[in-house]
Amino acid sequence: MARIRESHCRAFLDRIEGDIAVLLLGDEEQNKVMLPARYLPKDTREGVVLTCSFRVEEEETESARSRVQSLIDELTG
Repeated sequence: MARIRESHCRAFLDRIEGDIAVLLLGDEEQNKVMLPARYLPKDTREGVVLTCSFRVEEEETESARSRVQSLIDELTG
């Protein structure tokens, strides 16, 4: 069985500028991240605290590596 590699962090939604969300990450809120607001849960408003999750997708990673290696092999043939 594959090991799941995952981490979480706290994020404060500082503001939304047009269609860009500005998040302040971590307990100290010192790391600013900007991303399309469409990735936030529906009806999320400025001032809320979110939990961000990051997970390594092992199978997709291996598939991507394989595709890239095939392209490299094709180019360097």
